[in-house]
Amino acid sequence: MLHFAVAGVPLSTPGSGGTVKGIEHAHSLGITAMEMEWVQQVPKNPERMDEIREAAQQCNMYLTVHAPYFINLNAKEKEKLAASKKRILDALSMAERCGAHSVCVHPAFYLGMDPSDAYENVRQATADIMKQKDTLFSHVNLGFETMGKPTQFGTLEEVLKLSKEFHIYPTVDPAHMHARSNGAWNTKQEWNDMFDLYVKYLGKKALSSVHMHYSGIEYTEKGEKKHLPLLQSDAKWKDFLTVLHERGVEGTVVCESPLLEEDTLRMQREYSKF
Repeated sequence: MLHFAVAGVPLSTPGSGGTVKGIEHAHSLGITAMEMEWVQQVPKNPERMDEIREAAQQCNMYLTVHAPYFINLNAKEKEKLAASKKRILDALSMAERCGAHSVCVHPAFYLGMDPSDAYENVRQATADIMKQKDTLFSHVNLGFETMGKPTQFGTLEEVLKLSKEFHIYPTVDPAHMHARSNGAWNTKQEWNDMFDLYVKYLGKKALSSVHMHYSGIEYTEKGEKKHLPLLQSDAKWKDFLTVLHERGVEGTVVCESPLLEEDTLRMQREYSKF
């Protein structure tokens, strides 16, 4: 099954919101998946994670997590590198506790380094993380995201290569790829090329459990500026859905539009026509 996930608590959630209420409200709207936006900090309340797990089970809600933005596995300072690893491990721990399937991570910045040298630093840091992850949090995926600016580590091949080495799967974001390339990655052929590369690195079976992001996006020659609603962007989103269907992709596509549930449901309704 392919889920379309709302990125955070739906805007129309009544009252003060909160993840549990957000799950229940998303379910009432007909949404089957949610990404929890832990982008500022990871929650540290295990009991709260148990409540989220229970609500998700009752609502049959497919969960993913977005880890904090403040991560750089290519950091030059030992303290920043250690803090980045800890934020990822904390996110994996709480994600596993609440039953999430995958944790999206912004991996690194190049910091002016040659990409191959940055890759080696990220690879070493990932190896350190995986030593603990495989033992402690074996049921949740670590998903390095394709990033939207050329200054950021996270080309499609970089995250696929890392994923292959560590037996994980990435968070592929075609909108970020579109922005990073200043307008490419926005046609059926390019998305088919994207999935061909995905299969080349991870195997055809990997398309049965993806973690992806999608939205409209504003960009310049320097890359991503901000996410946009689908209908206010150049995103050929209906063509993207067609490729998802034709390739038999399963898992979850998180809609990162500012319109949250509105565009999530827009994609879900359109996809249901196939």
